[in-house]
Amino acid sequence: MFKTEKQSDLISEQDIWYVEYPIMEHFYTIQGEGAHTGRASYFIRTAGCDVNCWWCDVKESWEEEGHPKMTVRELVDAAKASKAPFVVITGGEPLLHDLLPLTLGLKSEGMKVHIETSGSSPLSGQLDWITLSPKRFKKPTEEVFAYVDELKVVVLTNKDLKWAEDNAAKCPEGTRLLLQPEWETPKSIDLIVDYVKENPEWGISLQTHKFLKVP
Repeated sequence: MFKTEKQSDLISEQDIWYVEYPIMEHFYTIQGEGAHTGRASYFIRTAGCDVNCWWCDVKESWEEEGHPKMTVRELVDAAKASKAPFVVITGGEPLLHDLLPLTLGLKSEGMKVHIETSGSSPLSGQLDWITLSPKRFKKPTEEVFAYVDELKVVVLTNKDLKWAEDNAAKCPEGTRLLLQPEWETPKSIDLIVDYVKENPEWGISLQTHKFLKVP
């Protein structure tokens, strides 16, 4: 687990419930990709992103403006009511925000907290599972690699396979290694299939939520 150091010096327990975050959406769903595919989960999608992948399918999350702000109390209550076994904080790029208040609130109610991030901003909060999805045009911080539970690399071309190898070399032993074809780049499927056959320490992640037609 990753924990922000000296958390008691950063914010009091009484104050965390009033901290606000710009939220694009939050919902109870089935996780569609990665190591936890098929599991019930509550998603909290923060607004704001400085990575801006051209293939992103939630470009409306890039700007903070225009999205409502929600308190930690509101978000925790919604997640708790769903009875989901864990919460996924995603974006946008969630690490543009200090996640300590939100994660403390979620964990105070007994919830596991996962994150999906590009790793391009400093880690914050208390996180039980870190999915790193690194992007070549805005590299992860070196700090994040020590805590990665799952490395999930979106593949369009052979350059992305080399990028995946470079990032995997920095991850701890036992990190789940996954390659994911870009949804609108069919040729990436053949690249990934051939690569995984030759490198079986890697697996394949698919965006099954798009087949299932769930958010």
